[in-house]
Amino acid sequence: MTKITRRNALFSGLAVSAASCSPAPKETSHSSSEQAAGGVFAHGVASGDPGVDSVIIWTRVSDYEAAPGSDATVIWETAADKEFTRTIAKGETSTSAARDWTVKTLLTDLEPGTIYYYRFRIGDQTSPVGRTRTLPAGTIDSARFAVLSCTNFPFGYFNVYDQIAQRDDIDAVIHLGDYIYEYGRDGYGGATGAALGREHEPAHEIITLDDYRRRHAQYKADPSSQAMHAAQTVIAIWDDHEVSNNSWKDGAENHQPETEGEWVVRRRAALQAYYEWMPVREPAAAPEAFFRSYSYGDLLTVCAIETRLMARSRQFEYGEIVRSLKTSEDIAHFKTEILWDQSREMLGSAQTDYLSRTIRQSVADGQPWRLIANQIIMAKVISPDLNPHMTEADIDALQATWDQGRAFVEVSRLGLPTNFDAWDGYPAARERFYEMTREAGGDGMIVVTGDTHTWWANDLTDRNGERRGVELGAHSVTSPSPYRKDFLGGKGSEYTALTALENEDVRYLSGEDHGYIDLVIGRDTAHARFMAIDTVESREYNAFEKAAFTIERVDGAAKFTGS
Repeated sequence: MTKITRRNALFSGLAVSAASCSPAPKETSHSSSEQAAGGVFAHGVASGDPGVDSVIIWTRVSDYEAAPGSDATVIWETAADKEFTRTIAKGETSTSAARDWTVKTLLTDLEPGTIYYYRFRIGDQTSPVGRTRTLPAGTIDSARFAVLSCTNFPFGYFNVYDQIAQRDDIDAVIHLGDYIYEYGRDGYGGATGAALGREHEPAHEIITLDDYRRRHAQYKADPSSQAMHAAQTVIAIWDDHEVSNNSWKDGAENHQPETEGEWVVRRRAALQAYYEWMPVREPAAAPEAFFRSYSYGDLLTVCAIETRLMARSRQFEYGEIVRSLKTSEDIAHFKTEILWDQSREMLGSAQTDYLSRTIRQSVADGQPWRLIANQIIMAKVISPDLNPHMTEADIDALQATWDQGRAFVEVSRLGLPTNFDAWDGYPAARERFYEMTREAGGDGMIVVTGDTHTWWANDLTDRNGERRGVELGAHSVTSPSPYRKDFLGGKGSEYTALTALENEDVRYLSGEDHGYIDLVIGRDTAHARFMAIDTVESREYNAFEKAAFTIERVDGAAKFTGS
């Protein structure tokens, strides 16, 4: 591997710093399938939320002709081989219009660390065959994950899903949220969707239960999505767009009660559709309490956290900040008091207590690693001053696409966080999380993050500068990055370079090329490869390795090699 320094990278127009990063190998050409499942099982099959002896399997009965108010009986089968010559178990379950004809079955009494095949039957029709895997037990040497997020249907083809579907060496796919997007055709991604013939259904922004069901159905009908789900076991968390943009416990930036009704009604509808359409176990407590953990033998525990709907306080908005920061005293007060308000929550006490118990158990079991599946950037990222680099025309163009654009540029001179929707907007809550992991003995922490449609490799340090772990940020399946070259009137590369220069904790940053993280965790070392594709605007694409990083445990803490 070659070592790329911060200064060399900036002068070459890249935002990369001193982590081990490999040059990209030769591209390989691919073509994603246009053939989706048909018939009664037109939305394919899926599996997820694995245990050592259990896993959820999912499908949907489509266009089923049943008497009004009646159920449909579906037969499920599991086997040791995809030809089903060695059937292991079979059973039946029922579904109805009350569940939008979706089917979820918990397979039990399975063997640890074992691959199984499954399918469904109704009448004389049989579903596609799915492949799933249980969690391992005992001593294991490594675990491999594909980490991804942000699958916006109108922004392009799900070629990243197609890449992952072709692999048979993945223990689980970790989907970090924004599995669907709520916008109508006149919103985010609408113009691109019209050009590609991938427009959202329904055409309007989704608000009701029927709306959310139809949107999930559209995403599950995509052939690349079906291929990925049939081939891999998914550990899923949600972010904001499964309900509405920039959501918190009592509302969302993209929810207007005056015209869209009560927030609790919309949230309830969105979560009902999510649990119907996703291969996940539903929480015994409130539906928004969607946090879980997965133990991989004596190697690691995956903690899947919830940072949106259960406890999060309302985000700060740049437009509001601009109006309130008139003097240097105002700025100092905001930075030290308002931003650090101890009452501002992210995880909440119930989730924090659960994570503390889980991490303590992981340490007691002798596992060297903790992997945190997290929605939003956890590292400290301060905005560079954009004012010397932006013309009035640039700012007008940014404001036309983002209503906070002008305020963002104006505030950027103040040394405030780039993204108040991230953990940076809740620094006291972040410190509580770090303190909890420290008290639980949770060293060896790797955080994987979605949301920003950007590649990141970050150090995680607390308020005192002490190392807490590392963060790997996945780009997106289709959604565009704010660090792409054509952002800020074509000054996205400069913005990327300035951000890396101003933030010591940011080791690698790039908004180019969609993709996923191929993460292999061994006993002493973890390897992360940023696997990219060159286009989402065609089913014909090239795949390549964009960057690679090695992470080791140094004095207990996870640390990038070469730093």
